[in-house]
Amino acid sequence: MTGTIVYGGAMTSGSTNHRSADPEGPIEDGADRATGLGEADREIVPGRSERPPADYIAETRRLYDSLGYDAYRWAERPETPPLVPLAKPLSQCRVTLVGSGGIYRRGQIAFHTKDDTSVRVIPSDTETSELRTAHFAYDQTDARADANCVFPLDRLRELTDEGVIGGLTEESLGFMGGIYSTRRLEAETVPLLLERCLAQEPDLVLLVPV
Repeated sequence: MTGTIVYGGAMTSGSTNHRSADPEGPIEDGADRATGLGEADREIVPGRSERPPADYIAETRRLYDSLGYDAYRWAERPETPPLVPLAKPLSQCRVTLVGSGGIYRRGQIAFHTKDDTSVRVIPSDTETSELRTAHFAYDQTDARADANCVFPLDRLRELTDEGVIGGLTEESLGFMGGIYSTRRLEAETVPLLLERCLAQEPDLVLLVPV
């Protein structure tokens, strides 16, 4: 099984014969398309970053002000989402991984636009070397070197082996979080994610945003 692509309820099976539909290429291939820098230009140093955390909201406000735009309108929920406690110990919980970093499996069609609302269904036993990333809104260099940055399948498998969690569901889910239309996100992407998640009956869902 190579995975499934879900478009508004229609599903197609991914195939490794469809490499031409994979414009981003392997994670480790070539120069980064956002920056034009290749592997020889980079040094990935493990450990804690020296950069302070980005104040995303303040930076966005400053950017819009400098360009003369009206203030950015953040999506707001009228009600606070309910806190649902776990029904069993974490060590017994089956986890569904959902990531918004544009991860898909080799052979599947890459995410293609900023408002691509489709979902990629990725078997949870997929090797991370088979994962690819396509996302217009962040520097994908680290994610292409190690997909666990945005889709931590290996880390969750390690937690399973250590007995911290009960295991993974058969499917993990990837989507491309650069969806500017809140209406389309709620009407198209969220129902697809809910349908696939509920079908697996997980004890908890881990959302990894980018």
